[in-house]
Amino acid sequence: MKFCSHSRSFGNFSEGHHDSTVEDLPQEDQESTLFRTIGWISAGLGAVALGLFVGRELRLRYKFNHRTPYDFYAHAGDEENVDFGLGI
Repeated sequence: MKFCSHSRSFGNFSEGHHDSTVEDLPQEDQESTLFRTIGWISAGLGAVALGLFVGRELRLRYKFNHRTPYDFYAHAGDEENVDFGLGI
């Protein structure tokens, strides 16, 4: 982004000279800069959210495909829910 069209040289400041700032821009330029900034931020947050979702899915699939026999029988001896499957 370039706010001023003149080049700056050190030591050549006059009384009426000041650098361009956001307040000096016309209202339309301020709004477009604001919308552009908000757009980039929301695009970045969307990319982060997508990355987190895809990473979680890949991790869960990896863990599911790399189970050990101990994982299959991890709750084989649990005494909770004994009446399940007894026909009561």
